[in-house]
Amino acid sequence: MSYAPSNSLLGRAKAGEIAAIARLISRAEAGIPEARDTLAEIYQGSGKAHVIGITGVPGSGKSTLVATLAARLRAQGQKIGIVAVDPSSPYTGGSILGDRIRMSDLASDPGVYIRSMATRGAVGGLARATLDAVDILDVGGFDTIIIETVGVGQDEVEIAKASNTTVVVSAPGLGDDVQAIKAGMLEIADIHVVSKCDRSDATRTISDLKHMLMLGLKPGDKPEWNAPVVGISSYAGEGFDDLIDALNRHRNVAFDTETGRKRRLAIASYRLLKTAENLLLERFVENSNPHRLALAQRLSARQADPYSLANELVTASLG
Repeated sequence: MSYAPSNSLLGRAKAGEIAAIARLISRAEAGIPEARDTLAEIYQGSGKAHVIGITGVPGSGKSTLVATLAARLRAQGQKIGIVAVDPSSPYTGGSILGDRIRMSDLASDPGVYIRSMATRGAVGGLARATLDAVDILDVGGFDTIIIETVGVGQDEVEIAKASNTTVVVSAPGLGDDVQAIKAGMLEIADIHVVSKCDRSDATRTISDLKHMLMLGLKPGDKPEWNAPVVGISSYAGEGFDDLIDALNRHRNVAFDTETGRKRRLAIASYRLLKTAENLLLERFVENSNPHRLALAQRLSARQADPYSLANELVTASLG
């Protein structure tokens, strides 16, 4: 099959053609320069979908929640895009596809598109092309786009800079789950979800979270949004009406208030910085090739230290 120019895929992607959407996402992941003008045009036409970020520590039930939530939203007539960021294989660099396997029941629904993306060494729980994938799904007519982060622990705060609404998932019995929230996730959550609420110890986790949120309020605070704590059970199918109601209410905040405007500005600032970092890294890697071997030989022979040689490499590569 001959290579189809990216701009020839744009109209098909806007019409919702899955094959064109998938190919454009693949090109964004690969960082193909030819696709950048098309991705730029896609960005100009995006911004209509409700982007929901879902994060939490491993074992909290994120994937099961995403699958059930997507099915419920789909039953309301929405088109749902899911970007599931999976750990990278240490051998191939590809995603391990755990989330896509767990969401296999949704795969046959033409109104649901699931894309697994590998982190490829990126920190913060997101893959490099996550936001490009969101833009492509947005112009493809998807009403709600769910980003599920990789679930590596306490440092997944970048999701708040990539989504209109951030959901932090906790589960009873994990021991350090509330401690993880104290370390950074408390601040980023627009909605707290406690999963597995069919368990007897879930009430304690809900109570702990509500108490922590109350402690975080300052006297006289009148925020436009107070993060609710929603208990759900994917096994029993309970709590999802409350979760969807909370998501809809926060969507209004995200799109129609000053708080939402500031959030969108923060997202744009993050997007600008990450894109610049990627372009700078590409330029550095390309320009450093002629200098790297000689400097590495000096470093190996301990003729100089890593810091001075690295500075020399940067100067030689970027000027």
